[in-house]
Amino acid sequence: MKVTFPHMGNAWIVIQTLFESLNVEVVVPPVNSKRTLNLGTRLSPESACLPLKLNLGNYIEAASQGADTIVITGGIGPCRFGYYGEVEREILRDAGYDYEVVTLEPPNGSLLGLAKRIRFLAGTKNSWTKILKALRFAYLKSVGLDRIEDLIHAARPRLPSPLDTEKLYEEGKERLAQTMSEKGIFDTIQWVQETIRERQVNVRSSVDGKYKPLRIGIVGEIYTILDPYSSMGVEQELGQLGIEVDRSIYLSGWVGNHVFQGLVPGYRSIKSYPGYAKHYLPHFVGGHGQETVGAAVKFAREGFDGIIQIFPLSCMPEIVAASVLPKIQEAYKIPIMTLIVDEHTGQAGIKTRLEAFVDLLERPTMLRGIEQTRGEVLGVGGR
Repeated sequence: MKVTFPHMGNAWIVIQTLFESLNVEVVVPPVNSKRTLNLGTRLSPESACLPLKLNLGNYIEAASQGADTIVITGGIGPCRFGYYGEVEREILRDAGYDYEVVTLEPPNGSLLGLAKRIRFLAGTKNSWTKILKALRFAYLKSVGLDRIEDLIHAARPRLPSPLDTEKLYEEGKERLAQTMSEKGIFDTIQWVQETIRERQVNVRSSVDGKYKPLRIGIVGEIYTILDPYSSMGVEQELGQLGIEVDRSIYLSGWVGNHVFQGLVPGYRSIKSYPGYAKHYLPHFVGGHGQETVGAAVKFAREGFDGIIQIFPLSCMPEIVAASVLPKIQEAYKIPIMTLIVDEHTGQAGIKTRLEAFVDLLERPTMLRGIEQTRGEVLGVGGR
């Protein structure tokens, strides 16, 4: 058995760790690229959403390296992600790829069903004790990965060199991918944190020590907000524009809530979002629609300067959420922009829209500065 999986952002680090800990051969698909998308698009229905097309491209690329088993998580409710496993299996078989597909989710909420699927992947040579230890370690690594991402989000607008910041991020991920001990996870996080602290010299903060960058919350469909290729590198682009980014979903928080049914909390748990959303969207609509609305309310209450929703074209739960977000925008007086992506989306167009949105957010600050200067010139508030 050679196992492969969808390449969703940095999740490969965690999945690779899990299977290597169990001595299961794993094929990590190449990072998502135009080639990946083109391969998947050729096999996909035109109306299929972007993640499915990228998934298929991942599997085709992994098949050339001998992969024969796909591991994918599942979903429930009115969202096509719940059908991905079966749909992708049929598409691949019609194209001549004889993959075994294993969907990791608690069937009907049954953790026993999930355990059976994990046992199938791990094989009889691994004891349950070893399997549980591997799951725990992989999960701890996902928490470590999320903490590093959070540190980088805060560092991008504050460090003097964007290139050095991205190099630090890549090295941090590489160290985390290679470590096979809990101490190594902690040491990697600490190393990233200390390196950021050493480099944190910002011209603007050196003036009065009070520099605080604008903050934008990223909400939307999980695949597109976790995968930089799908989102056209929105987080990095915003960081280079001097914006501190936070997002509604982190990998460990989603795994803890979705796969393990809330038995483990994760980093930045998503369990509180339905509570925030209840006034605007009180019921489940599939996917992460309700979480998108709840996270938008949470970001607004926490004083964020703007919110960006990202989702793939034709994603029904996010379309429902998008119809609700204007009410939140009006209630909290916070600008909200929606970005919809598909295989035709261009980097230049996304960058232009981000720059325009940031200009919009910066305008009130600029106007306050102009009024203050004008007041000083006219002697307002003076003698």
